Amino acid sequence: MANNKDDVPKFKLILVGDGGVGKTTFVKRHLIAESEMKYASRLPVIVRPFNFYTNLGEIIINVWDTAGQERFGGLRDGYYIDAQCAIIMFDVTSRISYRNVSQWHKDIIRICGNIPIVLCGNKIDVKHRKLKAKSITYHRKNNMQYYDISALSNYNLEKPFLWLAQKLTGNDNLQFVSQIPLLPPEINLDPDMLREYELQLKEAASRPLTDDGDDDDEL
Repeated sequence: MANNKDDVPKFKLILVGDGGVGKTTFVKRHLIAESEMKYASRLPVIVRPFNFYTNLGEIIINVWDTAGQERFGGLRDGYYIDAQCAIIMFDVTSRISYRNVSQWHKDIIRICGNIPIVLCGNKIDVKHRKLKAKSITYHRKNNMQYYDISALSNYNLEKPFLWLAQKLTGNDNLQFVSQIPLLPPEINLDPDMLREYELQLKEAASRPLTDDGDDDDEL
């Protein structure tokens, strides 16, 4: 591990998606000291440094949180500039938030080019989700990784960062060697429901992709 923070590899992550999908809740689940947070110059953005200790050493992923600014129109290009990876988040109880994933993706590609991107479907703790695994195909058509997550229950919160860290370092053998500090979960997920969702994701991954749209007829 590097002893000097200046020697630790640092990466910029942008977190995008419609307002209300749970982005700020997602980042606030991670315990970050207030003194470590920074505000981006000339942008209404909070930058939260996430420190990860891996088998290859320490890395820092600086998460840029818009704090809801996307509710008042599109994000400024300055938010995207120099980003090295991204998370696009939607709400599995909101069909429109999934349909808008394509626009968020286009904005990233336009400014950042081909960077590693994880697509996250949040709020799987809601029992009657509107977006089932078979309907979520955008990531498969656009070279992204996908995870079901639940910010309130802490489910899968580390997986997007692990996948991105592997891609950013170019080493798929990278693993976290210590637990990520999180707030205690606010809710507990039904284990049977989780097993069912995980099975559905595996089955969906084996289905052939169609050439037309994102299965909107099933949304």
